[in-house]
Amino acid sequence: MALKLKLHTQPDVPLEVDCISPDRLQSLSNSEISKQTIFHGNRQVNLGDFFDCIGDFDNEIIIEGDCSNIKHIGTAMSFGQITIEGDVGTHTGAVMSGGEINIEGSGADWLGAEMLGGRITVKGDAGHMVGSAYRGSAQGMQGGEIIVHGNVRNEMGHAMRRGLIAVGGNADDFAGVNMLAGTIIVLGDMGIRTGAGMKRGSIICQNIIDILPTFSRSCDYQPSFLRQYYKYLKSMGLTINDSFLDGPFERWCGDSVELNRGEILLYAGK
Repeated sequence: MALKLKLHTQPDVPLEVDCISPDRLQSLSNSEISKQTIFHGNRQVNLGDFFDCIGDFDNEIIIEGDCSNIKHIGTAMSFGQITIEGDVGTHTGAVMSGGEINIEGSGADWLGAEMLGGRITVKGDAGHMVGSAYRGSAQGMQGGEIIVHGNVRNEMGHAMRRGLIAVGGNADDFAGVNMLAGTIIVLGDMGIRTGAGMKRGSIICQNIIDILPTFSRSCDYQPSFLRQYYKYLKSMGLTINDSFLDGPFERWCGDSVELNRGEILLYAGK
């Protein structure tokens, strides 16, 4: 039976709950879980002041209620599963190294920031800085997967080092900015300055507003590895146009202001 946390009181200001993680709750009784310290603004309170704790922990935590004003769920988790039955606040899954987070609604900013492993799946949209480095940090996402069925905002994959970010909808500006390595796939439209400052890595997209002048067109080809990616994403519930499986792509190399060893693969079919 899964451990269920049901939000009974909506916080007036953001609630920081980094204790909601399988690593932190696995050996605790329900009464001990309810006494875990969280922050309501700058005040220390107990988890039970906002959540009812039901059931027993069996590697899975289910969270009920509107968590859009609740931060740091799943921070640094290394195993198990968290299911959020609605929207969720910032820093969800930050620095996680394993396990799985499923968000039935939408995620806010800094989703999977500096993630090391595991998987985050978002059925709705996500905010700014998905899989990105925190300000002043040299590396962002270093492993794992983030799959967003909807749209994402600016600076997705900022300083990304490894891993996969896949977006079923559109991505706003500066996707893959300062990217070090890894893979970003966007099935919808992309904003401006995609891949700005990228050193290595691959950004695959179906439509882009413009290519930076510091990228040079390399060739047209049919990348066979994309077929495997698309089949995998289709199995994860994303809608994949069959024409993408064997369609032609333009390869653009850049960013020449850096190592010029990154690539943007732009779908060239009709």
